[in-house]
Amino acid sequence: MLFGKVCNLLSLPDDTWPKEAWTLSPLGQDGIVVRFGDGHQAQTTAAISFGAAVRAAALQGVVEVATALTSVLVRFDPVSVARAAVDACLRDVLSSPHVAGPAQGRLWTIPACFGGESGPQFADAAALAGLSEEAARAELAAAEVSVLAIGFAPGQPYLGHLPQAWDLPRQQALTPQVPAGALVVALRQLVLFANPSPTGWRGVGRCAFRPFMAERAVPFALRAGDRVRWELTDAATIAALAEKPDGLGGALCEVAE
Repeated sequence: MLFGKVCNLLSLPDDTWPKEAWTLSPLGQDGIVVRFGDGHQAQTTAAISFGAAVRAAALQGVVEVATALTSVLVRFDPVSVARAAVDACLRDVLSSPHVAGPAQGRLWTIPACFGGESGPQFADAAALAGLSEEAARAELAAAEVSVLAIGFAPGQPYLGHLPQAWDLPRQQALTPQVPAGALVVALRQLVLFANPSPTGWRGVGRCAFRPFMAERAVPFALRAGDRVRWELTDAATIAALAEKPDGLGGALCEVAE
């Protein structure tokens, strides 16, 4: 049986997870949800690391590992493996000691424009963060964020965490629609919209990066744990980059060794 293989592949921030920091719950006939803590940043990091390790293990019978902000869904084929075996292995992983490793993975540099017509609520968001527009733009460009989860629409990333000043509330009313490529902010996070959509978050910028294209060789460009930083540019450059057929909007991806 291959389930023990995962226990040697984890590289996590803490030596172990205390029992009270995680729970396992069944989901339907073919799923187990592993939940970490109550939504703070440390639990998000644990969920991302745990999900990556289970994927790397290529466990027999496991068909999907989906990472959310503070949880991981593990789906398995009940014909080829018993729920009890999957559950037992996940519990072994969660109770085993782990050694933290260096930051690895993929780093994306994505051209983006903040403010003006590209970010009609940028000035409002900057004021709420206690920053001038110039300082807010510089702080966003300096912040390296991680893909915390993919959700709401195919390939759509939740990115965090921004500095504490960006712990902004959602709006009290919805913006009827923001365009694909819009960058919106709230709760120390950015969302990069994959499609035109209403939102309760403030629109602060735009890029030409398309996180999902069905016709692309790899339809989903980003995955949980990827890191992202922004290369400041202007609206005209974003419009030109949007014409590129790969849908990556001039983004560069570096892979750590």
